[in-house]
Amino acid sequence: MIDVQTGLFTVAVFQDVAWAQKGLDALKQAGFPSESLTILAKESPEVGKLIEKTLGPAVERLEPANIGAVIARGPLVDALQGSPRDLAKVGIAGAMRRVGFQPHDGRIFETLVGRGGVLVAIRSEPRAADALAILHSYGGGNAAIGAWTGRV
Repeated sequence: MIDVQTGLFTVAVFQDVAWAQKGLDALKQAGFPSESLTILAKESPEVGKLIEKTLGPAVERLEPANIGAVIARGPLVDALQGSPRDLAKVGIAGAMRRVGFQPHDGRIFETLVGRGGVLVAIRSEPRAADALAILHSYGGGNAAIGAWTGRV
C-alpha cells in the first residue's frame, strides 16, 4: 500500500533548463521560498548548474524505473523515494501517487522528464493556485496540483 500525502505539491514540467529557470525565477519573485522548491531532471551539466544555482550544491542522483539517471533536490524527492525507498522499482509514474496525483499524471510527468523536460514542484498548499498560475504562465507543461483540498 502506498502512503499518500495529499495537498502538498504543485508540479509542472518545463521543456528545457532555460524555461525552467524563467519559471523558478518567477516563483522566487512571487515569494515562494527556495526550501519549498524541487527540481528533477535527467542528469546533465546544465541541470546540475540549475539546481546548484537555485537550491544549492547538495544534488541527489536517482535511478527511477523507466527513464534512467536523474538528478534532483527538494522536498518532493523524499516523498517520491517513499518507504521502502523504491523509486528505482516504481518509477516517477508510480511514486507520484504518494503526493496525491493520479497514475495518468505520474505517467505524463515521467514521460516528459524522460524526454528531457525539467520537473519543478512547489510544496505550498496555501498558495497552490498562485504556484499553478505562475507555472502555466512561464511554460510549465501539464501543471497540476496533487489532490489539492483548498479552493481557488
